[in-house]
Amino acid sequence: MSSITKILGKARHVITGSMAVLLLSGAMLTNASAADTATTYDNSCAVCHDSGALNAIKKGNSAEWQQLIDQKGIAALIQSVKSGMPQMPAGGLCKDCNDDDYRKLIEYMID
Repeated sequence: MSSITKILGKARHVITGSMAVLLLSGAMLTNASAADTATTYDNSCAVCHDSGALNAIKKGNSAEWQQLIDQKGIAALIQSVKSGMPQMPAGGLCKDCNDDDYRKLIEYMID
């Protein structure tokens, strides 16, 4: 009986330690993803969305961004970015972005 208790005790420590590692690695990936989004924004979106050039909604103007999302929906907005608009080239200067990247960039610009 005591050997089972010892085994279970060791297993608990291993599981607890493994869970802590998973949580920390997930947090690191989230931070890395946020850093990647910020870098992509700086390289692809900031030229217009920081200044409002060509009537681009400025980063941080959450009311205008939310109004646009409410009008179009996020899926249609992502499609518009991918296809381009009269004032914005297709992909918004991000050649390597996928739908999830565009969603993250839009969310980043809202804040």
